[in-house]
Amino acid sequence: MAVSSNKKELEKRKEQKRQEKQKRKEQRKANGGNGSFDDMIAYVDENGVITSTPPDPVMKQKIDISDIAVSTPKKEYVEDPVLKGRVEYFNSDKGYGFIKNITDMDKYFFHISSAPPSIREGSQVTFELERGKRGMNAVNITIVN
Repeated sequence: MAVSSNKKELEKRKEQKRQEKQKRKEQRKANGGNGSFDDMIAYVDENGVITSTPPDPVMKQKIDISDIAVSTPKKEYVEDPVLKGRVEYFNSDKGYGFIKNITDMDKYFFHISSAPPSIREGSQVTFELERGKRGMNAVNITIVN
């Protein structure tokens, strides 16, 4: 059974690619290549500069763990959690809508479960924000008379 010429050509190309790959590998080795693992290590000195030489152990500073303070800074300005807005859109059939904040003109989603039943489009409201699955949501909504 004879082997087709197309199959022979494919085998020739594969062998040619293997030889080219081997030549490139040998060239990399001849030009220095990747080197050893020790050549790839980088160090950071006491000033934060990356160097190829290890730091001097004499310059190493001892740090007492009790001197490290881990905490969040106190908030100096507390924003008023109650915001004012107007109902831009409300779909009573589906039970959701959007409130536009008066101060920064951002729109927030709300669900009927966090709003009074008498809410309508155009109603002036006060509300608070809560992080939802897709962003900030308006909650604790009350209608302003």
